[in-house]
Amino acid sequence: MSNPSLLILPGDGIGPEVMAEVRKVIDWFGANRGLTFDVDEDLVGGCAYDAHGTPLTDATMEKAQAVDAVLLGAVGGPKYDSLDFSVKPERGLLRLRKEMDLYANLRPAQCFDALADFSSLKHDVVAGLDIMIVRELTSGVYFGEPRGIVREGNERVGINTQRYTESEIARVARAAFELARKRDNRVCSMEKANVMESGVLWRDVVQEVHDAEYPDVELSHMYADAGAMQLTRWPKQFDVIVTDNLFGDLLSDLAAMLTGSLGMLPSASLGAPMANGRPKALYEPVHGSAPDIAGQGKANPCACILSFAMALRYSFDLGEEATRLEQAVQKVLADGVRTADLMQSEAGATPATTAQMGDAVIAALQASQA
Repeated sequence: MSNPSLLILPGDGIGPEVMAEVRKVIDWFGANRGLTFDVDEDLVGGCAYDAHGTPLTDATMEKAQAVDAVLLGAVGGPKYDSLDFSVKPERGLLRLRKEMDLYANLRPAQCFDALADFSSLKHDVVAGLDIMIVRELTSGVYFGEPRGIVREGNERVGINTQRYTESEIARVARAAFELARKRDNRVCSMEKANVMESGVLWRDVVQEVHDAEYPDVELSHMYADAGAMQLTRWPKQFDVIVTDNLFGDLLSDLAAMLTGSLGMLPSASLGAPMANGRPKALYEPVHGSAPDIAGQGKANPCACILSFAMALRYSFDLGEEATRLEQAVQKVLADGVRTADLMQSEAGATPATTAQMGDAVIAALQASQA
């Protein structure tokens, strides 16, 4: 059988730096665990625009459609702020999501014990936190028609349409229930059924899918605004949260800050199964391109490394190896190795560089072999 295939798109800013550390991890798994990947690399975002006049070429898009998984670093930067909207770096990422039909965005919010004091919430509220937000990614108010800015009489009116079909809701609900079966077997669906017809349909369809296909999974419903309040009150009450595109955008960013640092947060965007049974998949850290520290060796590579761990788990069904990598990151943090974003004001403390953090993860992986 052929090796599993990966397309690496480092992108802009700190993207190439953090992705270089992921390459070390991929090489380690090949040399020590017999997991050899066929890896290709290409451009996306501003660097693609610089080279080709577009943030994503058709050829790169074809590669993304053909591989088992795509790993992306970050896109964008102030250098490209004046570009037309149609060719901004972010359009490359959006094209990948749209044309690969990546409808389920998985955003874990996990607080490592060593970082519990970095959260703005109390230690006991976030210590041990491990929740998953499943956000519908390809429909809803960001894509609905009609949309635009029109003139009515003497004033302008901005229009966006919240639109969902039953099938769009059902497929992301199934993704959430399947994930819950591998975790604590609980799903909370969040919408605004009290004021939005799309929320009524969302609640109805999620309940129908549950009753017909996943009666073994515990299901609850909550209004999204109440969900935001509960995430800051006692987030550990949740296991898997499933919600629409708009509310998922807001709630996943809120949950991200419970953990203390964006530099620790991975994500996955999954689509329908391909012929080989693996889902279309794009993995990327939650953080942006951080142009202010690009090229300085200050970036935290952990979110990108943990994104590869998600690829091991969800694209390649290698949960044991994913856990091995996650535990290696956890050990590095527990041992006190920190990039600047993970350091408090300890006098005289010297932060680890991006490469040193990656090397520490490799050393922890090597120790796990013993």
